Amino acid sequence: MSRIANSPIPIPGSVTISQDRDFLTVKGGKGQLGCHIHNLVEVNVEDAVITVIANGSSKQARALAGTTRSLLNNMVIGVADGFEKRLTLVGVGYRGQVKGKILDLTLGFSHPVEYDIPEGITVETPSQTEVVVKGIDKQKVGQVAAKIRSFRPPEPYKGKGVRYIDENVVRKEAKKK
Repeated sequence: MSRIANSPIPIPGSVTISQDRDFLTVKGGKGQLGCHIHNLVEVNVEDAVITVIANGSSKQARALAGTTRSLLNNMVIGVADGFEKRLTLVGVGYRGQVKGKILDLTLGFSHPVEYDIPEGITVETPSQTEVVVKGIDKQKVGQVAAKIRSFRPPEPYKGKGVRYIDENVVRKEAKKK
């Protein structure tokens, strides 16, 4: 049984929510997000609190209630505060730079890696070896950060590559003679 769905979602004062049958729209200072609500789930918005209830007692209804509650909570947090992922480039000559809507990465290949930044996401490079991905959609922010990391994942011998700031790379011992 999903215990996540039982906890209500508090709505900050800067966030407004409108519901149209099976579609819920969340608007805030950072933007607006929408979500379809499955017919096995009921969403109630009253007194600055969102509650999610499963229609029926089937396993799928309970699972969808927990998933819907998590998605709605991420939408409320996203439009109020936003999400960010920080990446660091580790390696000699590894650097990144934003040029308009393109992230230009030098990762030790014979050519620079150019990544088109998707709509709704902002990428900043506070230093040459740090990349910050920001946005209101948690899934999209995580997907863009994972895509950037996939260009050169950290390798286990020297630890070179693109990694998350809080990621711990387990290093292997070099081959002995």
